[in-house]
Amino acid sequence: MTRPTDGEYVCHGVTWATGDPRLLLAPLPDGPLVYAEIMNQRLGFSVGADRWCTGRYRFADTVRVEALACPDRAPAGQGDQCARCFRQDEFRFAHQFHQDGNVPKALRQYMDQPHWLYLATFADGASKVGTAAEPRKQSRLDEQGALIATYMTKSSDGRAVRHLEDAITRGLQMPQTVRAATKLKALATLTDLTAATMTHDHHVARAAGALTAMDISVMLEKWNPPAEGGRMRVAKGIRMLYPHDLREDEHGFTVVSCVGTQVLAALDGDDDLDYVLDLGTLKGRRITLGPFSSPTTAVQSSLF
Repeated sequence: MTRPTDGEYVCHGVTWATGDPRLLLAPLPDGPLVYAEIMNQRLGFSVGADRWCTGRYRFADTVRVEALACPDRAPAGQGDQCARCFRQDEFRFAHQFHQDGNVPKALRQYMDQPHWLYLATFADGASKVGTAAEPRKQSRLDEQGALIATYMTKSSDGRAVRHLEDAITRGLQMPQTVRAATKLKALATLTDLTAATMTHDHHVARAAGALTAMDISVMLEKWNPPAEGGRMRVAKGIRMLYPHDLREDEHGFTVVSCVGTQVLAALDGDDDLDYVLDLGTLKGRRITLGPFSSPTTAVQSSLF
C-alpha cells in the first residue's frame, strides 16, 4: 500500500491515473507528488484555511500527460492555479483546441491521436456527453463518477471528436458537465439503477441517431465500471450525506467504496450507517494527515 506519512500536504484531489482511486498530494514544503491509496484505508486529516495552487500538467511524451506540483506551493488565483503554473500549463488549451486557437506543439501532437466520444449517466439519470483520448479511455470515465456509460464512436483525432461533442450538445440539448453536488446527492439517495439505465439507453439511442444522421459510424461499447465502486452502485444498507464540511476542521473515516471523487465512508465505531462524501472538495486545500476523527454525528432515529 502507498501510504503517505503524517504531515502537511496540498491536496490535488482524487485521481484514477493509476487504475484505482488515490488522493494526489503535494508534500510541504516541497517534494514530488504522492499518489496515496484510499480504498479500505482510514483517512484522518485536519483542513487549513484558504486555497492553494494545484500545480500544472505537462506532456511526458506525445500521448501521456503528467501532473506536477506547484514549485512555490503558492496560493491559488481565480482558478485552481497560481499565475506561474497557469502560464506554464501545457494542457490548458485542450478545451479550445478545436476552435483553432494558438496551442503548444506538444498539445497538438497529443490531440492528433484517436479520441472517443462517450455518453455518461449518473445516479439520478442526469446525463452528459464527453470525450477521452485513447490512452485515457478508461480512466477518464472512471474519474467522472458516472454509474453507466457508453462509448459512442471513435474519431481520428481530438479536433474531430470535439466537433461531434458540440454537435450532440446543440442538437440534443445534452450538457457536457454535471455538477459535483448533483452527483453526490443522487448517490446518497440511490434506490436502484432501473430508472437511470432506462434514461441512459434512451439518450444513447438519440445520440446514435444524431451521429448516423451526420454520416458518422456508430460503434457502441459499454464502459466497464471499476470494482471499487461496486458497493456505492447498489442501494444496500443505510447511507446519508456526510453532515460536516470537508473544507474545515478535523475528519476521520474509512473509505469502503468510490465512484469518481465521491466515496462511501464508515465512521469510527459506527457499523450501522455509511456516509456519502466528495473528496474532490479537498482540492486546493492544505491538509494535515494524522490520527484525526470526525465530529460526533447525531442521526435521526427515524432512519432505523
